[in-house]
Amino acid sequence: MKTPYFTVKNIIQITGITKRALHYYDKTDLLKPSKVEDNGYRYYDQEALGNLQMILLFKEMNFSLKDIVAMMQLSKEEQKDILREHRSTLVQRKQKLETIIHQLDEYVDGTDISHLNLFDDSSILPIQEQYESEAKFIYGDTEKYQEFEANVSQLSVEEQEKAYQQFSVNMEQVFRELAKHQDLSPASREVQALVRKWKSCLEQFMVCDDEILRCIAETYTTDRRYAGYFDQFGNEDFLRFLYEAIMVFIQLASNR
Repeated sequence: MKTPYFTVKNIIQITGITKRALHYYDKTDLLKPSKVEDNGYRYYDQEALGNLQMILLFKEMNFSLKDIVAMMQLSKEEQKDILREHRSTLVQRKQKLETIIHQLDEYVDGTDISHLNLFDDSSILPIQEQYESEAKFIYGDTEKYQEFEANVSQLSVEEQEKAYQQFSVNMEQVFRELAKHQDLSPASREVQALVRKWKSCLEQFMVCDDEILRCIAETYTTDRRYAGYFDQFGNEDFLRFLYEAIMVFIQLASNR
């Protein structure tokens, strides 16, 4: 029986590959035609078609063309050894993608970026650590920040984590209560009592004078990252309401 040859058009119809890709494989020596006629027409035999199908399989498995070139030089058993190892990599990648999807859903549902664990398996520092580094860079030479660091350094890593988590929960509770009173004046007794509670949360780590409180209030309104965080508590005016409530608290404290 005469060995059948397939034209480029035949190969495209059989596999679904594009003409451009097929020519690129030829140019890079990944898959050469079985023969080329004087008129330049390329023809592929059944072995070449089988090789192309393996190339497309490896490509679908997320191997680079460079890796595929090397793979095509190996025996079937050697290829299977690499595929077994590659499977482990794909499983890890799958787990990472599942984590990303979960974190994406949480962020879309309103979870603040500081509570996401997206960088846990990355060389990128977690957002919470980035915030801490940023704070140290900005406030590190101040007496209050040094006092904060001294207090935190006395805690174990587990105690620090627990303290930060509880601090976050307490803060969110205060903000949610403040949002319920958003129809009141920032100077009202109920609102000022909640601002005092907010200050008490901060004082778990450091003594908060008027300057520190003012700085925090202004950061809430000027740092765009806080906008998304506070959106979960009240309407679009909540951040301005919170700022005014804190400023009233500072003013009342200075008049005492």
